[in-house]
Amino acid sequence: MKTPRPWIDASLSLVNGMAYWPGNPPFRTQRVKDLKRGDHSNVSLLSLGSHTGTHMDAPVHFLKGGKGIDAMPYEASNGPARVLWIPGRGEISADALERHRIRRGERLLLKTANSTRLAKRRRFTKDFVHLSTQACELLARRGVRCVGVDYLSVGGYHTNGGEVHRLLLGAGIWIIEGLDLSRVSSGRHELACLPLKIAGGDGAPARALLRKR
Repeated sequence: MKTPRPWIDASLSLVNGMAYWPGNPPFRTQRVKDLKRGDHSNVSLLSLGSHTGTHMDAPVHFLKGGKGIDAMPYEASNGPARVLWIPGRGEISADALERHRIRRGERLLLKTANSTRLAKRRRFTKDFVHLSTQACELLARRGVRCVGVDYLSVGGYHTNGGEVHRLLLGAGIWIIEGLDLSRVSSGRHELACLPLKIAGGDGAPARALLRKR
């Protein structure tokens, strides 16, 4: 019997001082009960925004009346997926995606220069690789199921962020942001990713695991 390949954790660890989107709440954890202080257990207080670290976006994040994160179908972010290596800096063009012959219903994770430059950097960086509007229009036309990126937004900083979110979410495409793909090779994988079940949530932190197929 063939031994299954090991799972790779493609999620960022939540730590004090980690990078976060400007204007969003930073992540903070504080030990409020501590065995070292004589308490009966360790208990921590967590403070964070819904789009902290590795997370998923729900349609209601940008669409009035859109679904909350608790309404996400499990198959959106669980099952076969393709990791696409997209070289270069700046915007990901429609042509760059077209080369990969994207098919309807696919789950796509885009590995870019962000994975080596920015994935674990503690300070927010504005010049990250992101999807162009035309690339998102292509994904919408192809009817992909899910798209994941290796920084905190599918869209650029103060450029097309709102537009590309509305394009993707409006087309029924679920979004994973903040993936750490630095140890993940391109090609076909098994994806397991579930966000926290927050009632009506606009997004939620998630744990993402990948296994080479």
